[in-house]
Amino acid sequence: MIPAGAIPLDDRGLLLGDGLFETLLAVDGVVPHLAAHLDRMTASSDVLGLPFDRGDAERAIREASPAEGRFAIRLTLTAGSGGRGLDRPAAPVLRLFAAAAPSAVVTTPASAIIATTRRNEGSPASRLKTLSYLDNVLARAEAKAAGADEAVMLNNRGELACAGAANLFWVAGGRLFTPRLDCGVLAGITRGRLMALHDVEAVAVGPEVLDNAEAVLLTNSLIGVRPVSRLGSRAFAEHPLVARLQAQLA
Repeated sequence: MIPAGAIPLDDRGLLLGDGLFETLLAVDGVVPHLAAHLDRMTASSDVLGLPFDRGDAERAIREASPAEGRFAIRLTLTAGSGGRGLDRPAAPVLRLFAAAAPSAVVTTPASAIIATTRRNEGSPASRLKTLSYLDNVLARAEAKAAGADEAVMLNNRGELACAGAANLFWVAGGRLFTPRLDCGVLAGITRGRLMALHDVEAVAVGPEVLDNAEAVLLTNSLIGVRPVSRLGSRAFAEHPLVARLQAQLA
């Protein structure tokens, strides 16, 4: 690994999105669920065929985490510099670095739309946090243009997948549901924690199921559990199960 500095113009992460990232929460220098994040990046690196040094990653995260305050830590791994074209060098020298940005606690529910930008469930990248995140960028831009906070994304089969920057859950008949990973879903850290605490049915279904949902909620490492107050024209009232989940996963 070589440390970050000025990223050269031949970096494969910059040119081709060839690399990975993780977003972690740091509170007063403590990084909760660090091992789970490193486990995911290790597994993702194996999928992409990139060598990954867990010890280097942990040091970069800890060095980037301020001693006081609440911060989002972005860990970035690029495939390093390479020649022109798609093929990597035979022995890539990766770049690994971390940076911190203030992250306030989110206390308000989210408004959302269903985006027209689709998730490509057939691509291995749909289940990884790669540096090529343009579909999510476009979906979030759709939401912002519509005056919403988030975008619910469907896959190419028309099934529910995720939000632009969060996993998706809903309550129907008093039960919790979430899209299956093969719908093009990232195995979120908070998603996994929620599913370890509660009986959740992972399903492949279209967005029409949300018409009869009692509640919709989003999860990620920075927001924890965030209820959705409005999805398109549909409003959702506060739900006691969502409130319990917020308390449990705070």
